Amino acid sequence: MNEPPLEANAEVVMTDSTASVPAPEHSEPEPEPTVTQAPVQAPAPTPELSMAPSSSVEPESATMESEPELQLSESEKLQLRVRQNPHDTEAWQRLIAEVEESGNLENIRATYDALLKEFPNTPSAQIRYISHFLNNQKTFGEAEDLFKRFLKVTSPSVNMYRYYLTYIRRINTGTDAQSRETIRKSYEFAINSIGSDKDSGDIWSDYIAFLNSGENSTTWEEQQKMDMVRKAYQRAVQTPLDNIEKLWSDYESFEVKLNRITAKKFMSELSPAYMQARSVGRDLTKHVAALYPSEAPLAANSKPELSLPSVPTFTLSERQLVGKWKAYLKWEESNPLMIEEKDKKDLHNRIQLVYRKALVRMRFYPEIWFMAYNWMNSIGKHDEALTLLKTGLEANSSSFLLNFAYAEALEIKKEYAQVHTTYSDFLQAQKDSLEKLQEQLNQDKDKTKGDDIDDEIATDIDGLNSSDSLLSAVNNDLEDRKKEYALTYIMYMRFARRSEGVKASRTLFGKARRDKYASWEVYEAGALMEYHTTQDKEVATRIFEAGMAQHAHEKEFVLRYLTFLISVNDENNARALFERVIPTFTAEESRPIWERWARYEHQYGDLEASQKIDKRMAEMYPNDPPIKRFAQRHIYLGLDAIASRDIGARVRKENSNRGDSLASITSISDRSSSSNSVLKRQPSPEHEKRRGEHGGHKRQRNVSPSRERERDRWDGPSRRRSPMPPAEKERPFRRQEKEREEEKTVVLPQALSWFIGQLPAPSVFDGPVFRTDDLINLFKNAVIPSTARPRSPPAASAPPRTGGRPPPDYSPYQGPNVNPRRRY
Repeated sequence: MNEPPLEANAEVVMTDSTASVPAPEHSEPEPEPTVTQAPVQAPAPTPELSMAPSSSVEPESATMESEPELQLSESEKLQLRVRQNPHDTEAWQRLIAEVEESGNLENIRATYDALLKEFPNTPSAQIRYISHFLNNQKTFGEAEDLFKRFLKVTSPSVNMYRYYLTYIRRINTGTDAQSRETIRKSYEFAINSIGSDKDSGDIWSDYIAFLNSGENSTTWEEQQKMDMVRKAYQRAVQTPLDNIEKLWSDYESFEVKLNRITAKKFMSELSPAYMQARSVGRDLTKHVAALYPSEAPLAANSKPELSLPSVPTFTLSERQLVGKWKAYLKWEESNPLMIEEKDKKDLHNRIQLVYRKALVRMRFYPEIWFMAYNWMNSIGKHDEALTLLKTGLEANSSSFLLNFAYAEALEIKKEYAQVHTTYSDFLQAQKDSLEKLQEQLNQDKDKTKGDDIDDEIATDIDGLNSSDSLLSAVNNDLEDRKKEYALTYIMYMRFARRSEGVKASRTLFGKARRDKYASWEVYEAGALMEYHTTQDKEVATRIFEAGMAQHAHEKEFVLRYLTFLISVNDENNARALFERVIPTFTAEESRPIWERWARYEHQYGDLEASQKIDKRMAEMYPNDPPIKRFAQRHIYLGLDAIASRDIGARVRKENSNRGDSLASITSISDRSSSSNSVLKRQPSPEHEKRRGEHGGHKRQRNVSPSRERERDRWDGPSRRRSPMPPAEKERPFRRQEKEREEEKTVVLPQALSWFIGQLPAPSVFDGPVFRTDDLINLFKNAVIPSTARPRSPPAASAPPRTGGRPPPDYSPYQGPNVNPRRRY
């Protein structure tokens, strides 16, 4: 079985051999549980699921697909599927259901061992596996072996420890001191291993109840028990558990029952840590709610649902899940509980447990493995970090991130032989993948060519386009993988040069250039490595020329070669290369090469050479404007004064940026108006009536003479028009349109535009919405008592005036009978 990850904590909780899985006492066994074992059927052949095909099912048989699969049983078909694709979670789940239904312990044992080889440390599989050996007392020994195997490296599952404690208490039913000590050590082991998990609150409660249930014959023993209970309570209420509030209440009752005076002292000292843990518990619940469900205690005689991690395809939801895990792990690393330096060991154990949970659920995400490795290195556990990387590579053998990190870690430790093995294995895995992909591409091409297309099919353009797009996608994938294959060779060559010298890197380059799947990047890396290491440009040039023999059709390689010759001031070879390769490419393909050579001529050639190359480019690209080629002769480091000052490119850019800001402002104002329209009250019937009398529009105001003079000042006298006819004056919508046009021309300063663009939209506000009319009426009618003089009874109200309702008085209120004459 693969070594499970993050086993550093095992040294902490397994220091005492008796604290691992205590030896059970079989003197007084309980009656067997109600769940009975299924009757054992006739012995069936044991399924060999260790990725080696069995004799009854030969996957390499060429006639496997031609022969009817009806000859195979359902279990054998599923075994064949998991051998061909070990990460097929659906096939594994169906296979487990098949063997469990059969009840054959040999088949169950072999199937679960194979499953846990591919998905080690999967809690649901481990618990279901153990449950098959707890139905019969004769198989308890095998159950104990499985407990030792799964708990040796601290399983991240709370349910696994619940299962373990239930088993320990089941076989230790006596009340003697030895049985109680065995149970106590088992609880201590579980608490030290999983006690920081928020779902372990029931284990803490059971542990405290177990300690309280002990019988004592002397006062000293009673005091010892009280100290153990107090210590357990104090540890629990400082941990963000799901039942922390109940534990705090129980602890307070416990202390008050013992002594009210000391209870107040203990509770006041522990209250800040409890409040911090309770606050962190709320944040913790928010983090993990989107990552995995809570581990509620299993019902009696029940098994958890088999849950296996799947290989990601990096969809949007999967990328979001990775982001949430990363945010949660970084949050845990930030020490939200503010654990002090003296208790750093507790913080490390907590973070280590969190990473174990992450690696079980995100087994096929190399980024999570690298985060765990990086954290282990940061706390000084370099050997454990290296073991962790090795475990991650067993799950993700094709990961560039983990392979490169593992190779660097071994290189730091001077273990060069293992580095060579790592790179060799990685290259072989990539080569196998390339061969499969190449074979698939060839088969698709042959199938496309060999099919006889009738006239009806030939008219199906969509079908042809889909076939071509599929071939194009496979071909693009193949080219990308070739470049990645070359990248691995380049990293291997770098390591060889660093550790063993240039000669070793040359040997690897010779191997890479003979590999048909290595792309042109290998030649460039080898040439530049030779030049910068030995300062011999002749050797580097010969390597580039060797690459030209195979990759002369790659414009990027030609461009890199040309750039190298220019950088070493080899003008003759550079000019010869340029003239040699230009005819081999189309005009659009060769544009980067033309521009690179033209830039060299503009910078270091004479004027005649610059004009000559511009003339040739004008013939090659007749649609390019002459001013563009002229401006390119006067550019340096991206400084193009002709474009920015003479053509107005800078102004257009500023206007474009300002337009983007105005567009954002407009969108914000649109959202604001739309939201305000929803919040506005509907007009009253009287208002609708008055509005209907005036034709639905406001009355047009006369334009003042000062406004006319102001308009003449900016528009000029030439724009003065004759007075509008009365019919025109009665059209207020024309004025509204003109005001809209004037508003469109308003340009805000750039800093203000940026500031407004950063403000959140009104729709983001989710608080209460107040009606301004009601607020105004409330403030207007509020009676505020005066502090200058005592209150006096209000004066008798004057009779209402017949002239209608008086205007409101907005003067400061001075109390009753003060300044009775209103000032309007």
